[in-house]
Amino acid sequence: MNFRNVRRLVCLMAVACLGVACNPLQASERPNFLVILADDLGFSDPGCYGGEIETPNLDALAAGGLRYTQFYNTARCWPTRAAVMTGYYPQQVRRDSMPGATRQYGGGGKRPEWAQTLAEYLRPAGYRTYHSGKWHIDGKPTDNGFDLSDEATRSPGFFDSIRKKNRDPQFYRTTATAQHAIDCLQEHAEEHSDQPFFHFLAFHAPHFPLHALPEDIERYRDRYIAGWEALRKERKQRQRELGLNVGSLSPIEQEVGPPYAFPDQIEVLGEGEVTRPLPWEELTEEQQQFQATKMAIHAAMVDRMDQEIGRVLAELKEMDQFENTWICFLSDNGASAEIMVRGEGHDPSASPGSAATYLCLGPGFSSAANTPFRRHKTWVHEGGTSTPFIVHWPEGIRAENELRTNLGHAIDIAPTVLDLARVELDETGGLPMSGRSLKPSFDDSDASIHDELWFYHEGNWALRQGDWKIIHSNISRPFPWLRSATAANESKENGDWQLYDLASDRAEQNDLADKHPERVQQMADRWWELRDQFLRDSMDDSHRSRRAN
Repeated sequence: MNFRNVRRLVCLMAVACLGVACNPLQASERPNFLVILADDLGFSDPGCYGGEIETPNLDALAAGGLRYTQFYNTARCWPTRAAVMTGYYPQQVRRDSMPGATRQYGGGGKRPEWAQTLAEYLRPAGYRTYHSGKWHIDGKPTDNGFDLSDEATRSPGFFDSIRKKNRDPQFYRTTATAQHAIDCLQEHAEEHSDQPFFHFLAFHAPHFPLHALPEDIERYRDRYIAGWEALRKERKQRQRELGLNVGSLSPIEQEVGPPYAFPDQIEVLGEGEVTRPLPWEELTEEQQQFQATKMAIHAAMVDRMDQEIGRVLAELKEMDQFENTWICFLSDNGASAEIMVRGEGHDPSASPGSAATYLCLGPGFSSAANTPFRRHKTWVHEGGTSTPFIVHWPEGIRAENELRTNLGHAIDIAPTVLDLARVELDETGGLPMSGRSLKPSFDDSDASIHDELWFYHEGNWALRQGDWKIIHSNISRPFPWLRSATAANESKENGDWQLYDLASDRAEQNDLADKHPERVQQMADRWWELRDQFLRDSMDDSHRSRRAN
């Protein structure tokens, strides 16, 4: 062999060795990821959490995996999405406000450079990254690490815009969202099968406006005429039968209505609308029918979402990737008590649930959707922040149809995914994530994930330490919150804390603050200590991005 050939062989061997050293692990060696997020879904809406709504696909995932009963979100859509995608509390990354923060925080806040999305960590590590559905995070998905993205939006509602001359009568946002996910998976199988994938599938359902397909509504049309109290008792009984030890049934708070007042908009909805969860027998027949119809549409939206999840799961099975895909499902907040008319308006003469209508669930059936917990979306009581959380991964989790009581939060999804993907972060870069990997809980219901969890949203404050929880709460708030004098004047002196022992009182009925003033003070001080830390974190632009090693 002459010198030229020897040199060529040495070069080829060097390139081959370099490839082995630097290339990410092959797709078969690491799991795929499918993170499914619902919008305004109540804790008890899925069948496997006590609901009567037909959710066979979610139920099957639960039967083949894990259901968590003490998993939390942030009580609102955009903060939870930031938590899921970054692994930080949203206040740390300017995606929700807090006392002392400026108006540059919140739904319009821009994340610090170091607060990357999961996709920005995974793509350099060899993953293909996809997003389908709602985003509601600053920037565009494709500018934040995603290879492909489609929000499946044609109007402020779920149908094609009624203002379009050539509107597509077949378009329905939930179906379109799932179809984009399926298209991405099919393309992945055809063109990128040598890579693992991460898919963020974020449905808009069942967020208002309550829009559903007529055939889906029909299945639930007369299901809810017995009212919200009857439905709550029914769901609570089913939770007992399922072995869900999630506490006693909280009483409905008749004085708590929508978090924001829009009297002019509510007037458009007619005599059937009510803004308080009054006793069902006190409602007129018209009001009962109107409220029951709204719940039927809500159920239809959840049912359709489950059907579309089934189509996505079928595609994973067709790809022979179902067994090695880590799948999780959660909601961005509890069911909503909001009532308003926006978008393209409300036509009272149109069929309820159709494109020309704009209906919201409201506080009565929202209370039922959040069974057995207290309050709704935007509040940091258990009803606003508790989410169903299902995890399924046959190749990595031995347990099937098991419950987990480990304390977890939406901030834990990012570190869990990175842990399972074996992506190590540059520790000299951005701030350590507030979330923790859930991996220890897959085999051990006693594994400690968090000692404490912090909450804040629009004047509602909470801290959970172990089973103890303190809450400072506003029943209603000025809109928009960040422009209000109330928000500008929040301070320690405003804190009117209640204390609950969630081990025996997840219904948050027995205020123990007077019996344990020292504990309340210690926890209140800790709440403000974390607020101070998050404010410093959010203002820190000195850190580099925590790129994967």
